[in-house]
This record gives sequence, structure tokens and C-alpha cells, in this order.
Amino acid sequence: MAKTLIAGGLFITADETAPWIKGSMVMENGSITYIGESEPEPRNSYDEVIDGTNKLYMPGLVNTHGHAAMSLLRGWGDDMALQVWLETKMWPMEAKFTANDVKWGTLLAILEMVKGGTTTFVDMYDHMHEVAQAVELSGMRGCLARGVIGLCPPEVQDAKLKEATEFARTWHGRAGGRITTMMSPHAPYTCPPDYIERIVQAAHDLNLPLHTHMSETSREVQANVDQYGLRPVAHLEKLGVFTRPTLVAHGVHLTDEEIATLSKYDVRISHNPGSNLKLASGVARVPELLKAGVKVSLGTDSAASNNNLDMFEEMRLAALIHKGVSGDPVAVPATEALRMGTRLGAESIWLNDVGQLKAGMKADFIALDIDQPHFLPKTDFISHIVYSASAKDVVDVCIDGQWIVRKGECLTLDEEKIKREFQSCFQSLVG
Repeated sequence: MAKTLIAGGLFITADETAPWIKGSMVMENGSITYIGESEPEPRNSYDEVIDGTNKLYMPGLVNTHGHAAMSLLRGWGDDMALQVWLETKMWPMEAKFTANDVKWGTLLAILEMVKGGTTTFVDMYDHMHEVAQAVELSGMRGCLARGVIGLCPPEVQDAKLKEATEFARTWHGRAGGRITTMMSPHAPYTCPPDYIERIVQAAHDLNLPLHTHMSETSREVQANVDQYGLRPVAHLEKLGVFTRPTLVAHGVHLTDEEIATLSKYDVRISHNPGSNLKLASGVARVPELLKAGVKVSLGTDSAASNNNLDMFEEMRLAALIHKGVSGDPVAVPATEALRMGTRLGAESIWLNDVGQLKAGMKADFIALDIDQPHFLPKTDFISHIVYSASAKDVVDVCIDGQWIVRKGECLTLDEEKIKREFQSCFQSLVG
């Protein structure tokens, strides 16, 4: 694999005392081998030398919760409460989805994500072989799970669990290690307790983590109490979910006791501020979670409830809404929001070699064009990333040492074909 030098750029480092430097970075064999102020070797020793002038290089963004194929439902149901939105708009349309719909819906979402600087994403959905193939084709990194809803007859439950298990076993570690898998009961309110226990056992058998929705709305929490006599955290604890490494999406409505329980079991939270605000689900207690040592990352959720997949927007929302709710201007500083969108995101899905720019890490990084008015003056570039930047500022994307986007163009996917096929799928769905 080519040995590449990027010279004369600004680099967001993993060093807390010097969060960015002007200098150079070297990558070889899919990994970063050097980052510093000087050039470590003569330029003729490199296969490629890239001029990094007016570019800001940072770790690729990690989106820890979503349903990529739901890009087909963007704008289909807005300004509604979660349960009404699900029952009247989402689930009836999703029931019509074919494998082909999932294929093109996922490819469009991947195109949006990667061009916007997201290098790794979590996906929980159906027809996951299509999703995995899209990840493999695109060059992205994906942590994938066949989401399982258990409100169905026993034989259907059995078939879904078998499918989820076979998917996880087939795809874990594929695409040169870019694809990892999880087991995924959709939520405590869509899976009977005995079914969740079976999924937990499957996760033990496969030695895989678990991913589920939890405590997204106050209505969901109360319904869990009414049905099972327990709030969702205690309910999932009782069912053995936390005996596996676990990532939960949302975690909006949590008590102090529940936060302590999540910390005790090292449960990771995917904070989805945009989706939670749009669906009026509430604002998660992120400052308290962070103080308790819980790993909190960021996710967009689907383009149906967001309605974009812009992780810069999620970082900005995470930094802003907790200031507004708490009255504390340092509740979630820009540095923490950036960490949530990069390093903590990677750690939340058990990827310990991405999420930072430093020697020995995978070469998963993005470049922003900072020769623009909203990046001036050249003061605090962490602040600029979180409070000023957007997905549209991304010009280059490298994943696992491979260039996926150059000068804003995706090199691995046919954008025009994807847009055309996607629109055709949508038209078929709506008749």
C-alpha cells in the first residue's frame, strides 16, 4: 500500500495540551505512522505527497445509532409524537420495504454520511445483508445488527432470531475488518422478556455486544413500569442484557440510580440530540452521565426523524442544548462534543484503533476546507469544528488508508445512479 505524506495542513491531535498542530502526517498500510510539526523523511521517499494547505484534518466522525434505509422516509412524517409517528407513518411504510428498497436507501444514506465526514456508522435494521454489502462496496466502516422486533408469533420470533444470528456470524470481521456486528433486540417495549433473554444468550454464544433502544420517551418508561413493574434499566438488568457489552440508543429519561447502574456495567449511550428534539422525546442527562463515567457518543438516528445525517450538527446540538437546559455554559464544552463525535464514538462500539489522529491508529480521517469565511479568524479550531462547521465543509475522506472522497466526490459509489434508483424505490413505495 502506498506511503503517503500530507504536508502543511492543520491536524487535530490526540494531545490535550496541544489539540491542533500545523505540520504533517504520514500513513502507510492503512495506518497513521507519524504526525508532527516536521516532515520525518525526504519527500522522495513517499509514493504520494499531498499539499494540506488550507485544510483541517481531523478524525472521521462516528455515528453510533441509525437506520440507514429509513432515508426513504425522510419528510414522510414530521412534527409528530414518537408512538404516533411510528404507528401511523413509519411502520406501515416500512412493512412494504423490500431488500431492494433497503439496498438503495442504505446506499443513499452512506453517500450522505461519507461525503459529510462520517467514516463509521452503526445500523440496526432489516435485510441487513444488503446493508453489509453496501458498506463493503462503499469502503465505510460499519457496526451492524439485524434489529429484531418480537411482537409476533413464536415461529416468526424463531425465524428472526435465526436470521439475526446468521447475519452476525457471517459478516463479523468481513470487508478487511471494516464490518463488525452486534445482536439487537429492538427495544424493551417491542420484545417480550423471554425473547430478550434468548437474544442475550445468542450474544453470549457469539461473543458479541448488544444494541437496543431504551428510555427514549417518558411514555415508554411508564409503559414498562405498568407492564413489568420496573423501569427499563432495571428491566434490562434483570433480563441479563448488561452481562454483555451493551450500547443503548437515547437513554433520555434516566434517574440518578439508573445512571449509576449504567456506569456499573459500563453500558454505553448513543445520544441522539437532533432526533430527540424533533420527536419531543426530551433532553438526555448527558452532563450527569459523563460525570458518572458513562461513555456517551453521538448518533443521528434515521433521516426520517432527524432529517439529515450531519454529525457536525449533532456535535453542535450536544454542545448547545445542555448549556441551555442546565444554565451551565461549560456543561458540554466543544472539546467534549468533538470527543463524543469521534473517539468516544469509536470506543462505544469497541473500536480502539480509530477515532484519533496519532501514530498507530487506523487512517480514518477527514479534511475540511478552512479557506472560508466561517473558519476565520484562525483562533480556536476545536471551537470552529463544533460551532461553525458543517458536513458541506468536508472535501476529503480516508478510511482504512483508502481515499473514499476526494475534492467532494465519492470515488467508490456512483452517486447519480444511487439517486436515480433511490427515487424510483420511493415512487414505487408510495404508488
